[in-house]
Amino acid sequence: MTDTSLKIEATSRSPEVHLDAANGTLSMSGESYPEDASAFFGPVFQAVAEHVAASEGQALTVDMRFIYFNSSSAKAVMNLFQMLEEAAEDGKTITINWYFDPEDDMMEEMGEDFAEDFEHATFNLKPETEDA
Repeated sequence: MTDTSLKIEATSRSPEVHLDAANGTLSMSGESYPEDASAFFGPVFQAVAEHVAASEGQALTVDMRFIYFNSSSAKAVMNLFQMLEEAAEDGKTITINWYFDPEDDMMEEMGEDFAEDFEHATFNLKPETEDA
């Protein structure tokens, strides 16, 4: 299996991204409104695609914790989710956990909208509380 791990530090305009190939986890957290969403998300798509292709039988758990993202980031996240749904359709075990602040109706609604597009991957809406 190839090592398809990826670590991108958060900036004021882009989220932290961590793909841990050994443990089968991908996490994205923070705010996402990079100058060029396709340039930012391109390496993420590449790493995830390579990981999914190389990980025979290994499940992938995706944890999303966004505070805010703009429309181009939303489109990129949608494209990422589409790639994961296709992998699940091909028999991969994919679980997506969409964490949101219970006070943040917009992030909750975004998660609900994304959840509607999944038939094969598991999509969990997870409200986060301060003491969690």
